[in-house]
Amino acid sequence: MVSNWKPRVGITMGDPCGIGPEIAVKAALEPEVRERAIPVLVGGRDLFRWGCRGVRGVRERLFELVVGGDKGARAGTDFVEAVRADTERLERGRPSAESGRVSAEAVRAAVRGVLRGELDAVATAPISKEAWRLAGLPYPGHTEFLAELAGATSYGMLFVGGGLRVLLATIHVPLAAVASRLSTEGLLEKLRLLNVTLVERFGIDAPRIGVAGLNPHAGEHGLFGDEEERVIRPAVDSARAEGIDARGPFPADVLFGEIHARDGLSAVLAMYHDQGLIPVKQAAFGSAVNVTIGLPFVRTSPDHGTAFDIAGRGVARASSMVAAVRLAAELAARERARRAAAAPAAGRAPATRAPEGGRA
Repeated sequence: MVSNWKPRVGITMGDPCGIGPEIAVKAALEPEVRERAIPVLVGGRDLFRWGCRGVRGVRERLFELVVGGDKGARAGTDFVEAVRADTERLERGRPSAESGRVSAEAVRAAVRGVLRGELDAVATAPISKEAWRLAGLPYPGHTEFLAELAGATSYGMLFVGGGLRVLLATIHVPLAAVASRLSTEGLLEKLRLLNVTLVERFGIDAPRIGVAGLNPHAGEHGLFGDEEERVIRPAVDSARAEGIDARGPFPADVLFGEIHARDGLSAVLAMYHDQGLIPVKQAAFGSAVNVTIGLPFVRTSPDHGTAFDIAGRGVARASSMVAAVRLAAELAARERARRAAAAPAAGRAPATRAPEGGRA
């Protein structure tokens, strides 16, 4: 790997009516981000200006980044004009069909850029699921939209922070429907995906994966539910037969603390959204990162939503967005090194994008 190489990380604007534009710009301006990556803001100039209107200390620098052309590029930041909108149709702090449309188009442009090799990774600012629904988009969130754009059939949400890595077996599913969505084959697929991600993207040679039970006390041998013995344990056994070091199912209330430390776990497979997200956010709220695994490129996002209630007040913390861009840069650099190591003995370098400073 070339030591001075910096990945170009596309940072989408998110929903312009929320804090997305503000934290995207703040992350792009952060010195620790610019040391590791070339931030590339992806959205619309008018939308970034509108979204950051009145945000002290950001709007002035924003002009340099998104309007300054070569001046912005020389400063270490680039910009992709991806979408235009009538800002008169937008209302700060309120999701709408228009805000849903433009936020989705920014994501589409970022994916197009990374698939073309013009970007090396993508970090997405928060979108509004309600706005996407109002815009007629049939996706419950970023994950499913990204998977369709990339043509991925096996994918997942991995949360990283506070010393934890947690993959969700089910994503945006009502709690009452979780048990019916779990299957042995589906869990085995998640364990395979998690294992290869830990090896290839995170550089862990021999990952250990803890698997959570669904029911209290992991079912207590069927007293509180039989999903552990009927569905989850067979998946763990099958994974172990394939050489994957999976362990469990364990009661979730001790897995993330005592068992995680005792067994030196590399990651955990949680059965549903809150089971996995509560310990991560307790350990690292404001700095945890969501990584979409199973895509042919690196994609990260912060661990929070649009925060419509504080949009435009200039008080949004960008710590999780910064962490998302940093992790995206780290994973992209490791992926580049892995591909270079796997290149033919002739020493032919992996496919590269345009030289630094070029436009995406």
